[in-house]
Amino acid sequence: MILNKIINLFSVSLTAIIFMTSCQKSKNYSDIPFLEFRGFSKPELIQGVNQQDSVILTLFFTDGDGDFGSESNSSDTNIFFKDLRTGNEFRQFRAPFIPLDGVGNGISGIIRIKIYSTCCIFPPDSGVFPCETSEMVPTNELPLEVYIRDRSGNTSNVLSLEALTLLCQ
Repeated sequence: MILNKIINLFSVSLTAIIFMTSCQKSKNYSDIPFLEFRGFSKPELIQGVNQQDSVILTLFFTDGDGDFGSESNSSDTNIFFKDLRTGNEFRQFRAPFIPLDGVGNGISGIIRIKIYSTCCIFPPDSGVFPCETSEMVPTNELPLEVYIRDRSGNTSNVLSLEALTLLCQ
């Protein structure tokens, strides 16, 4: 009899705990995507143009309306990088489609992108062309910016990433 009361009390308590945790409010994110830098897999790359070296970039993102990513049949890119050495676009990527089912208060997640190396850029008076080796300039910094765009056209904050070191030798 006492054992049955303890079991019933435990069941009611467990049900109440499950009910309270399932009714907690989800975070309400802005409809404008947000990016946060989490890190690179390593701090340096060997220069090159033929995928000789790479790093993995990890970003955290949120999107309040949950419409980040592109359909598989779409060629739309939604992750954009700029090389701050030149001011030019560096790379573009297409994140996979995230279905809208069940995203009432938005989505958040981790983005991991493999970024391949690029060439060192040397001072104009050095006479050394990009991607050549130079003992005078053994390394270059590769500062990048990144942002994302959702399917509604909302653009995230622009992140200035920690500069990677390009090994020019």
